[in-house]
Amino acid sequence: MSAPRTAEAPAKANLFLRILSRESDGYHGIETLFCRLSLADTLTVRRTEDRGVVLEAEGADAGPADENLAVRAARVVLDATGNRFGVHLSLIKRIPVGAGLGGGSADAAAALSLVNQLAGNAIPRAELLHHAALLGADVPFCLSEASLALAWGHGERMLALPPLPPAPVLLLTPPVQVTTAAAYGWVDAARGAGHRRGALCLDPPALTSWSDVARMGGNDFESVVFGRLPQVRSAFEALAQTHPLLCRMSGSGSTLVAVYRNERDRDDARNALGRKYGVLTPTASA
Repeated sequence: MSAPRTAEAPAKANLFLRILSRESDGYHGIETLFCRLSLADTLTVRRTEDRGVVLEAEGADAGPADENLAVRAARVVLDATGNRFGVHLSLIKRIPVGAGLGGGSADAAAALSLVNQLAGNAIPRAELLHHAALLGADVPFCLSEASLALAWGHGERMLALPPLPPAPVLLLTPPVQVTTAAAYGWVDAARGAGHRRGALCLDPPALTSWSDVARMGGNDFESVVFGRLPQVRSAFEALAQTHPLLCRMSGSGSTLVAVYRNERDRDDARNALGRKYGVLTPTASA
């Protein structure tokens, strides 16, 4: 019997995010800069003689087991390796759910890796990344070992970059969840038929400092989410007033990410906002 395997499943932030035109298959291409955060869920996977996947979760609501990305990822590996055994997943949720921080994607990536280890690494790395891309646009980055990466296509095409200097971060999550499907629908409704997104020259050598990244474009989801959810807009405005180096909404929201020059500035912002908003203080590009 194989020993249980445990891994951290770190959150991600989108330091910029451009949504390209809707394609014939209904999906959108993206251009984004992913950054890994120190905030993480913890997943432990234990092999069982019973077939199938059992999920035990604590912390934030992990949702129905059949819809949980970690469960789906585990089933992908079991199916690809002949369903020779089952697995029990123990998940400790720390990453806010429905917040644009890739918590479900991080859990899925950890499940792919750990269940594959229990199967003797039967699935080659390149094939595992292919399965990751089919599970979601954030999963390949979460499966990678990169701290910072440019991604395009459906998130499956990535260029790993040298990490930015570790920086103190404030995460502010308004008490509202935003589903990715709804946010894309809002973008399509705002743009109308025939919209085309212009090209952008992504220059990796220019992305070596937080100031460089701050000069990049923002997040295309921001305008539609702010318009539909005033509480997210007001939270963003409050966070921007703390004078961070960079202030963005991550993914389709609702979490807002601010990066600061030093811990003192971050702590001042936390003290100013903490009474009204729940805040988390991880490190970026750790």
